[in-house]
Amino acid sequence: MNDDRKIKGSKVINTIMENGSERLQKGLESIAPDLGKYVLEFIFGDLYSRDGLDLKMKQILTVTILATLGNAKPQLNYHINGALNLGVSRKDIVDILIHISGYAGFPAAMNGVATAKEVFAERDSKGIKN
Repeated sequence: MNDDRKIKGSKVINTIMENGSERLQKGLESIAPDLGKYVLEFIFGDLYSRDGLDLKMKQILTVTILATLGNAKPQLNYHINGALNLGVSRKDIVDILIHISGYAGFPAAMNGVATAKEVFAERDSKGIKN
């Protein structure tokens, strides 16, 4: 069963981010390989692979949730990139972050916008238009 979850998870994360599965596993293999396995199997193999919401909507929700948490900058950076890779516009990312100010507060919105600004600048420096 875990092999099926891993295969499904790898397919989804690689759709969101080029070489996402490999990058996830390599990033955690020296310190917490089981965490990488759990993220791949559960987050991407189970949650992201569920029927219902499409992948783009799931990324929009993930950006919203991570920005609302306010303490997950590396993950927010990753998922803003993923959302952009799936066709969410920069304007939509900013609008999402502005919208959360009413529910999660201005600090969460401002931190999210600061992270988005970094993502946009990095993508611009690499010639990535979206």
